[in-house]
Formats: sequence, structure tokens, C-alpha cells
Amino acid sequence: MTKAIILVSGGMDSCVTAAIAKAVGDDLSFLHLNYGQRTEKRELKAFHNLADHYEVPANKRLVCSIEHLAAIGGSSLTDKTIEVTAADLENQEIPTSYVPFRNAHILSVGISWAEVNGAKKLYIGAVYEDSSGYPDCRPEYYAAFNEVARLGTAAGDIHIETPIIFLTKEDIIRKGIELNAPLALTWSCYQNEDIACGVCDSCGLRLRGFQRAGLEDPIPYAIRPDYR
Repeated sequence: MTKAIILVSGGMDSCVTAAIAKAVGDDLSFLHLNYGQRTEKRELKAFHNLADHYEVPANKRLVCSIEHLAAIGGSSLTDKTIEVTAADLENQEIPTSYVPFRNAHILSVGISWAEVNGAKKLYIGAVYEDSSGYPDCRPEYYAAFNEVARLGTAAGDIHIETPIIFLTKEDIIRKGIELNAPLALTWSCYQNEDIACGVCDSCGLRLRGFQRAGLEDPIPYAIRPDYR
């Protein structure tokens, strides 16, 4: 078994990424990052629920704070004075939910932990479908970061895995169903921690995926617009 760290936000993409890593037989450790986001408490609950489901022991779970991103600001996820962008899935502009260079901070923590515990893989549920708004979800970004990991670690043998990067949300949901991923335990809403709003960017992408797959999203929503 290959030791692998899974970056687990608690959302659907990281859940399916964990399911893929489990399916190939990797030895899983789960890493969660708190960066001062609005829904951190709910995301952390989802993280532990997913870790319980995949029987990840306490010594293979790590929760780290990179709350300096909230102090830096510039995102509606970390600054409550900035309005969360309503779902406009055809919009090509960067949404207010973009956290400047967030994934570099997340990957750096993951690579550090991988180097210490001997993990050779670092999985992240990045999705190219999101890249019209998020520059750090593009495939070339991860190719470049893999070179950084190669040059910046002692052995140079840690590889960032992005198994769902070219999948649509519909594809991700179907993959999750195929692998019996516990999608009901995940949380994607950018605004609420009790009932998903249904209207933020993340809710819109998730709901559209379920709708196009012809499936009912198992989590509760305040409203469920038709995004197809």
C-alpha cells in the first residue's frame, strides 16, 4: 500500500477523491485546512464524518489552521463584508468566493506532512470545470506545483494527484455513486452551516451536477433552483 494524504475540505469533490484513493488501495491519511471560511464548523464536521466513514484513525487525521488568509482578506468566503456571488454558471469572471492563491497554501501544508510521514501521494479534489473562476484549479497549475514539490523536498518523490480534474460535476457524482462514496455526509454551501442556501456558486454547481445526472441531492437546501 502506498501512503497517501487526502486533502479533505468536507465537500463532494474531496469525498469522491478520497473514494478513488481508497479504491486503488492507498493507505489514507486525511488533512483538513481551516482558512477562516464562513462555513468552517460545518466543513470540519463533514471532514470527521468522512474520516469516520473511511475508518481513518485519529493519528492519521490532521486539522491545520491557515487563518492568515482571512486576515489577508479579498474573498467573500473569509470576509463577511463581501457578498457571496450568486450562482451564474455561465459567467466567466472570477467570483467573489475566490481566495487569493489559497491552493498554494493548502498544497504546501500537505507536502510538508507528506514528507514527514512518508506519503508519496497528495490527493486534491481540484476540478477544471471550476477554473473559469479559479485560476488555481487549472491542470497546468498542478503540473507546475509538482515540479515545485520535486525540487523543494528532500527526496523529490511526492506527487500531487488530481484524479477528478477533468470531470464535470455530473461525472463526479456518477463516479461517487459507482464507488459508494457517502455524498450525504458532504457539505458544499459557501454561506450556511445548517441548510444549504441553493443559490451560491458552489451550491449551483453541485445542484446542476445532480440534476444533470437525474439524481436527488441528499443534503437539505433552502431552495433548489433548476440549473440545467
